[in-house]
Amino acid sequence: MRKLTAIIILCFLSSYRTLSAQETGEKSKDSKTSSTEEYTKFRFGGYGEMAASYKDYNFNRFTPNGSGKLNRGEISIPRFVLAFDYKFSSKWVLSTEIEFEYGGTGAAREIEWFEENGEYETEIEKGGEVALEQFHITRLINKHINLRFGHMIVPVGLTNNHHEPINFFGVYRPEGETTILPSTWHETGIAVFGEIGRFDYELQLVNGLDPQGFRSEDWIKNGRQGAFEVNNFTSPAFVARVNYHGVKGLRVGASFYYNQTAKNGTKPWRNTGYKFPVTIVTGDLQYKGFNNNLIVRGNAVYGNLGASGALTTINNSSSAASGYPNTTVAQNAVSYGGEAGYNISSFFNSKAPRIYPFIRYEYYNPMEKTEANTGLLADKRFQVSAVTAGLNYYALPNLVIKADYTHRSIGGGKYNDENLVSVGIAYIGWFIKK
Repeated sequence: MRKLTAIIILCFLSSYRTLSAQETGEKSKDSKTSSTEEYTKFRFGGYGEMAASYKDYNFNRFTPNGSGKLNRGEISIPRFVLAFDYKFSSKWVLSTEIEFEYGGTGAAREIEWFEENGEYETEIEKGGEVALEQFHITRLINKHINLRFGHMIVPVGLTNNHHEPINFFGVYRPEGETTILPSTWHETGIAVFGEIGRFDYELQLVNGLDPQGFRSEDWIKNGRQGAFEVNNFTSPAFVARVNYHGVKGLRVGASFYYNQTAKNGTKPWRNTGYKFPVTIVTGDLQYKGFNNNLIVRGNAVYGNLGASGALTTINNSSSAASGYPNTTVAQNAVSYGGEAGYNISSFFNSKAPRIYPFIRYEYYNPMEKTEANTGLLADKRFQVSAVTAGLNYYALPNLVIKADYTHRSIGGGKYNDENLVSVGIAYIGWFIKK
C-alpha cells in the first residue's frame, strides 16, 4: 500500500508541469471536445479537497431564535475523485469518474434534526458516499455536433458545470446553488453537444427526479434517484445549456431543466393524478481579465414545482422505513450571488504564485414561496444571506490553499446570525497521460 501511495505521489509531482489545461483553469476535466493533443490513448488523474472549519452556532437552527451559540470545530475530506479517460479511437472516447465524499460509506449513528426533532438513529450509511460520478462514451463527429451516452454531469447552474475546486474561490462550493440543486449533479442518459459560432451548447435526455425525496431544507436536491438498484426512466428529464464566448475572457451561460417527476417515484401509484413538474432556469457568467488576474463570477437560479401542496400531503404519509422525508415542499426556490477576486501578486512579480483575495455574496432560500391556498407556510429560517471573504494562495498552478470567513444572516436578520472560519487545501490534475 505504501508503494502504491508513493507511486501516485511521484506521478503527480513529475507530471504537473504537463497539465496545461488545468493550470489555467480554462478547461475542466470533462471538457466537451477533448482534442488529440491533450493525450493520445489514456489519462489518469482527479482532484481532491480537505477542509476544516470553526463555527459559533449549534446544529439546530429550528428553535424560536434560530441557532443557539456553540463553539465547535469540524474537519473533513469533502471530495476525493479519481478520473480515467480512454480513447478507443480518435472518435470514440470513454470517460469515468469515481467520487468519494466525506470518506465513503458505512454504518453511522445520526441525529435527525430536521425530520424527527433530534432523535438518534442508527442507519446503514455514513455522512459520505461513494458515487460513480461519470461513466460515458462519447462519439466525436465534428465541431458542431457530437454524441454522448451514459452517466454524465447535468450542466444546470454554474457550479455543476465547473465543479472542480480551482473553479470557485471559497473553501467550500458556493452555498446557494448547492443548497437547492444536487451537487455534483450527475444522471444517466444521452447528450448532444457542440459549438456554433461563438456559442457552445449541450442538450440532454436523462433520468429524472423522485418527488418523494423533495423536502423543506434543500427543495429538490434530495430527489436524485440512486437509493435503489435501478433508476426509473418512465418520465425522463430534458436539460439544455448554452454558453456565449464572444468577448475575450467572458463566458455567459444559461441552462434549463424540466421534468414531470410524479412517475419517477419508487411507488409511482402514490402520485396518481399529478405530474409534479419541476422547472429550473439559471443564468451565470465568468469574466477573466487583465491576464487572468481579475476573476468575477455570478449566478442566479429560479425553480418552480407544480402542485407542491399535494406533494407535501403525499410525502407526509411516507413511512419511516421508506427513508423519505416528511416535510413541507415549497413551490419556489431561489438562489443568486457573485464573487470577485484579484491576483495581488501581479503588482509585485508576474511570475510569483498567484494570491487572490476575494469576496462573495449569496442569497438563497429553498422555501422562497409555498403554494397559494394550501395553508402551508414558508419557514423564514431557511432564508439566508451570506457574505464570504477570504484568500486563495496557489502554491502550484494546480494546488491551492484557501482560507475564508463567512457571515450568515438568517430570515432577514430575525434569527441568530451564524459565523464560520474555514481553511482548506485542494488539487486537480492528470497524474499520467499517454
